[in-house]
Amino acid sequence: MTDAKSPGAPTRVLLVDDHELIRHGLATAFSLDPQTEVVAQAGSVTEAMEAFADHAPAVVVTDLQLPDGTGLDIVRAIRRDFPDTGLVVLTMHSGDEQIFAAMEAGASAFVGKDAPSTEVVKAAKHAAVSPRTFLCASLSAAMIRRMSGETNRLTDREHEVLVLLADGLGATQIASTLFMSESTAKSHITRIYQKLGATNRAQALVTAMRSGLLSSMGPSGY
Repeated sequence: MTDAKSPGAPTRVLLVDDHELIRHGLATAFSLDPQTEVVAQAGSVTEAMEAFADHAPAVVVTDLQLPDGTGLDIVRAIRRDFPDTGLVVLTMHSGDEQIFAAMEAGASAFVGKDAPSTEVVKAAKHAAVSPRTFLCASLSAAMIRRMSGETNRLTDREHEVLVLLADGLGATQIASTLFMSESTAKSHITRIYQKLGATNRAQALVTAMRSGLLSSMGPSGY
């Protein structure tokens, strides 16, 4: 594979969708932005992985439903071995479950197919710069709906732990600050991640910020 990010060069994009007309429309939208370049197209998971290996794109924009799997299969496979690749999930099925599934798989952005094509281009450019954040216009509303259930609300203690996570503290420091055992602190952190639909500290803090659970970022910078 060649370097996917050459200084000053357009962002290299791979488009994955089993509908040729949709791929063509997206390719046209990207061609209007001089900062991006579609280097390959694919219509399945298999074709996408082959194209990724051959063309080394900086960003992959993939449909969710594909003939031989899902876009999340692509996201997981690439994110595992290429953490700096931007991964955008594009789908007409933009319900809460799909949003959280994309976030948990490691996507950089989630865009509904009812969005303007310019939004897809913007999401791809965001993904190229910040591949390990999660951009989704509907995330805050989805989090509010998820948190409206009593079983998914953070307890007062979990909120205290969340604030300390935002301050950059680890489990050992949190345990000392809140006068609890380290195993208890780790249990609280695990439950916070589960309730926020996150797999790591960065995702948890971004989601907490967007859903109003944190009013400001801590010195950790997340």
